[in-house]
Amino acid sequence: MDSRNYLKATRMLDYENSSIQKLIEKRGWKTLPVFEQIKAIYNFVRDEILFGYNVDDDISASKVLKDGFGQCNTKGTLFMALLRSCGIPCRVHGFTIDKKLQKGAMTGFVYKNAPKNVFHSWVEVYFEGTWYELEAFILDKKYLEKLWDINSTCTGSFCGFGCAVKDFKNPVIDFNRNNTYIQSEGINQDFGVYDSPDELLKEHHQDLGPLKKFAFRHFGRHLMNRNVRKIRNYKR
Repeated sequence: MDSRNYLKATRMLDYENSSIQKLIEKRGWKTLPVFEQIKAIYNFVRDEILFGYNVDDDISASKVLKDGFGQCNTKGTLFMALLRSCGIPCRVHGFTIDKKLQKGAMTGFVYKNAPKNVFHSWVEVYFEGTWYELEAFILDKKYLEKLWDINSTCTGSFCGFGCAVKDFKNPVIDFNRNNTYIQSEGINQDFGVYDSPDELLKEHHQDLGPLKKFAFRHFGRHLMNRNVRKIRNYKR
């Protein structure tokens, strides 16, 4: 496999940015074996970049790092940038998911006015001759643990609050030479794989009119982030 296209920096995968380079150096990721690098970067993006909603899907990896939070597409951008900076090939796979998956994180008029099909992606990492599909970095563990607490009687499948899985109590969220999923059961359209999020977003993106886009940026996402914080800080 010619991995050059899967290692390039782009406008969104701006891994040469000083904040990203400082993080990688501070964590010592480049000194680890490749498998441990992937695990460490994956766990960082999953648990230290909190689940939340940024201003747009097309922001750079350094902006996601600065925000300290993100969702599937933006956390994926940061994940890819960190991987590529460490010389680990990766690509992005685009989809849409049914908005029912977001119910609970989205509420009221935000949910009512959201498009039925929500733009979604996961990251595919090439390691030991295999492309691994990694999606479960979207929800930080603390948030997911509170979902388990709030929905303690739920067994089997679950859809809502940014989660769509077959086995709610035992989702595959840890990387150990395996695929990981946390929203895959909500997928309703497959756009295929792309070398970078920049290329994916040239062809596919969230279809919002100017008014809805303005409302999401300035009002909707803040309400959604407030809902997510309430869940993360939930106490019985």
